[in-house]
Formats: sequence, structure tokens, C-alpha cells
Amino acid sequence: MKKKALILGVTGQDGSYMAELLLKKKYKVLGVMRRLSMFNTERIEHLYISHPKVFDTCYGDLIDGNSLRRSIENFKPDEIYNFGAQSHVRISFDLPESTFSYNANSTLTLLEIVKNYFPKCKFYQACSSEMFGATPPPQNEKTIFEPQSVYGVSKVSSYYLTNFYRRAYNLYACAGILFNHESPRRSPNFVTRKITLSIARLAAGKQKRIELGNLSALRDWGFAGDYMEAIWLMMQQKKPDNFVIATGKNYSVKDFVEYCFKLIGLDWKKYVSTNVNKYIRPAEVPSLLGDSSKARKALGWKPKVSFHQLCKMMLEHDLKQYGMTIDDAKKKLS
Repeated sequence: MKKKALILGVTGQDGSYMAELLLKKKYKVLGVMRRLSMFNTERIEHLYISHPKVFDTCYGDLIDGNSLRRSIENFKPDEIYNFGAQSHVRISFDLPESTFSYNANSTLTLLEIVKNYFPKCKFYQACSSEMFGATPPPQNEKTIFEPQSVYGVSKVSSYYLTNFYRRAYNLYACAGILFNHESPRRSPNFVTRKITLSIARLAAGKQKRIELGNLSALRDWGFAGDYMEAIWLMMQQKKPDNFVIATGKNYSVKDFVEYCFKLIGLDWKKYVSTNVNKYIRPAEVPSLLGDSSKARKALGWKPKVSFHQLCKMMLEHDLKQYGMTIDDAKKKLS
């Protein structure tokens, strides 16, 4: 019989890549998505067409325990992947209560449902490198958490809840501490996608300048598709455990900007301005650099897409939206 997986947050970047991966591995997949006034299924629309018998979605809400229990009860999954969250760090400063509720309280609700009704079901909790915050790099599974945002604090809470339910109730519950992972499916309000989409708009004559915040922030950036493979491997181990997933290399926001502009032959300094006051955070995270030695040894995992390949992949995708290739943009802007 096919394995069955339930994905919370299936319409997001991570959820959509995980759905694709599981379908390739012959799972039956149900995605849970929040009801919005506009359709937000563009990342998974192709899956309805390509896998009509084994992929479907239903409505649910992370702060509505009844809807979550009903989805799990009706589908009876073998594995649950919880990617659902308020996932934007900067927004968490403006919406602290809802961020904590969606990210931490929902994890508690889900774990209670699994414990009480589906104790044999495997559970994955998405955590974040933002949990490390101000702790100096490199960061691994033994590094002390010093979160610098409500988002980071909420993910620390979900991490400890996952650990507690694993120990106390013998659940197969694991947490992945993923460092920054990007893709063409990243939302435009995240800095990497904001950069590549703005460059594409600039090349298309739709935009003249790009305004950014702190260019010196260092992040360990990988490809989201690679990281979903690591998560699946976590869920196939004999015993549940927590793993840091990262590339082991970090780059500044400036490095990301500079390389993307270099791809189309432009000097980024002529087009980029900074507005630290507009984008400032009450507490900053200066440098994140993951040590994923444990995952590489225990899971046999390593990233396939490099930082520069990731930049190019995202820029090519956004230029394509305007009918251009990188070479087309170079010629147009030279």
C-alpha cells in the first residue's frame, strides 16, 4: 500500500517542494491550506493535473484544532509534515501574538492530536536557524539558542515541544533546524526573491531602483528542494532525532546582490540604495552559518545546488516571467 503523508502549509515554498518529492516516491499526499479570499495555489496547481488520484488539498487552520484533527482523522496519514507558520521574521515584530500562536501553539495542538489519536504517525516539525539568533557561528545541534525575534522564539518553543513529546510519549517526532533555503518559489517579500525579481523588473523597464536594508547580514543560503530531501531522510530513520540542515558556507546580502547584477553585466551600486531606518529590526541577527556534519553522516545527505547556482536559478526564473533570458537582459542593458 502507498504511504500517506499530510502536509501543513502545502501552498508555501517548502510544502510545494515536499509534495513533489513525496509524489515522486509514490506517496499519496493531502495538503492542508488556509482559506484566503484569493486563490494561492500557484505553487501546487500542476500537481492537481499531474497526480489527480494521489494528490489533493483540504482547508484547515493552524489555530483551529478541530479542523486539524478532522483532516488527520479523515486521511489517516503515516507521516505529518508541519511547514505551516507565519514565516517572515520582520513581520513577527509587527504581529508578535499571531506569530507565536501560529508557530508555537499550533505545534502543541498538533502534537496533542498525534499523541491522543494517532500515536503511530510520524511527525516532522519545521524549525529555523533564527533560533540561534545572536549566538556566534558556526551553529549546530548543540549550539545555545539566542533568538532575536518573536519568530525565533516561537520556533524555539516548537522545537522544545517536539523534543518533549518525543521523550515523554515515545512519539516519532523530529525537528529540522533549517538554515536559509531559497528558490524561485520564495515569496517576493523575502530579500533574495526581492532582489532577483527587482532585477528582472529593472531589465524589463518596470523598475528603476532597488531599496534594501542591512547589506552586511550574513546567511547560509541553500536550495529549498535540496533541503526537502534531507527532511524526508529524517523521517525514514529508525529513531527520530533533530538535525541542522545547511550548506556550511555563508554570504552577505551584498554578495547576493553583487553576483546577481554581475550575471547581467551591471554595477549594482548604480541601482541599489539602502534604507536601514525603514527595514531596521529591534534586534538583528548578524551571522548564521550552519554545521550540518551530523546530517551528512547520519542521513548521507549533502546539498547539490551551490550559492551561485541558486542565484542564477532564481534570476533566470524571474527574467523568464518577462520573456527574457540572462543573455537577453545583458544585451538590452549594455
